[in-house]
Amino acid sequence: MSRISRIAFVTIGQTPRSDIVPEMMAEIAAGLETQPSYEEFGVLDGLEGADLEAFLAKDGEHSFATRLASGEEIVSSKARTEERLNELLAEIDGKGFDIVVLLCTGTRIDPLKNTLVVEAQRIVDSTVEALAASCRNLGVILPLERQVAEFGQRHVFAGNPTVVSASPYSGGGMATGAKGVADCDLVVMHCMGYTAAMLDEVRGAVDAPVLLSRRVVAGVVRQMI
Repeated sequence: MSRISRIAFVTIGQTPRSDIVPEMMAEIAAGLETQPSYEEFGVLDGLEGADLEAFLAKDGEHSFATRLASGEEIVSSKARTEERLNELLAEIDGKGFDIVVLLCTGTRIDPLKNTLVVEAQRIVDSTVEALAASCRNLGVILPLERQVAEFGQRHVFAGNPTVVSASPYSGGGMATGAKGVADCDLVVMHCMGYTAAMLDEVRGAVDAPVLLSRRVVAGVVRQMI
């Protein structure tokens, strides 16, 4: 029997995240006799109209790029999203899950009382920080151009990373983003929205190791099961 049998996947957008969760579960549960069950929860679930617009990022405000249930991209306020995220996590904490997997690489959360949390932000940044200490030029791909300027305030890596943007939700642009980090000797696709297919596209343009955030996180979760 797996130690982890119930997983809560939490997104800062809306569920279901058919673009993330099935791919991650395929890696997490590959070869297991007993498959863990999971549920998805979204910060923006059930919101529309004015309620949804209230989460939109204003000019100059730190932001997240995420996906609605329709597949449409939305740029949300970091502050308002994190406030609601912590409320949602507190609700999930009482539902008897073994582990919460947070599907965002830019959030700060409050500790939970009952449930272990896998924070994509901390796992990806810690992994990249360890590797970046010995690389000459780190390349980082982010979803939004506005996040490029914010990156130094939200993440601290050795040296001066080359940071470019390419949205995983709006279609196209991945090849252009890859060209911007073509001379780097380590590249991280710093968003859980980037897929395995997008990883292949970047690898086709970059002659260096490329880390996909969702695979880094899925690998940690698999080790826990």
